[in-house]
Amino acid sequence: MTDETPPTADSIALVTGANKGIGKEISRQLAAQGILVLMGARDRERGEKAVTDLKAQGLPVEFIQIDVTSQTSVDHAAAEVERRHGRLDILVNNAGIALDWFPGSELTVEALQNTFETNVFGVFRVTKALLPLLQRSKHGRIVNMSSGLGSLTRQVDPASPLTAQNMLLAYSSSKAALNMMTVQFGKELKASGIKVNSANPGFTATDMNQHRGPRTVEQAAATPVRLALLTDDGPTTGVFSDDGAEPW
Repeated sequence: MTDETPPTADSIALVTGANKGIGKEISRQLAAQGILVLMGARDRERGEKAVTDLKAQGLPVEFIQIDVTSQTSVDHAAAEVERRHGRLDILVNNAGIALDWFPGSELTVEALQNTFETNVFGVFRVTKALLPLLQRSKHGRIVNMSSGLGSLTRQVDPASPLTAQNMLLAYSSSKAALNMMTVQFGKELKASGIKVNSANPGFTATDMNQHRGPRTVEQAAATPVRLALLTDDGPTTGVFSDDGAEPW
């Protein structure tokens, strides 16, 4: 992966699901580079508290209310970004859920639909709404937070520990769909200079998994932050972890 671009004071990023966990840490690391970060959250009270926490560290952050499952909310957020700043340079689609910590045979249609509503349709909704503002940037970047569980190659590789995984059908398939969205948007937007990549943060201790993951949020945020700050000769339409490019 290429080196990061030098951060500029007028760069603007939006991170969804930024009130806690990996999203909050991505926001912190980007803001520490001098980038103005719009911290998106569905819950205003929690979102504003996260913003207050980072502002207390002297970091340039703002709150923006956004529920990725609501078209009205997403449209309002996009209009607010345009009103405040007129463009967007970085979009990190971080908001996501995992509901099915059990075998696929026990999964309900409702849980599958709810998972895709946030992890797939939510990302599409936000990307579509913010794309006109990203197209005004000289160095547009879109980072989709994926997972190793979304890799078809790794899921069927006998040498991979994921072959023994027998749960999270909804979550895993939603991340596989998200990876295809990365590919499709990446191919379409390549000529415009907007880079679109998926980031695999690894199994990280967050509320989503009852803090069972061995990785810290600081470690998990490193790859999406690198992808958000790629130079113009950096990669696009790929999936990356700390170890570099990963298989779809």
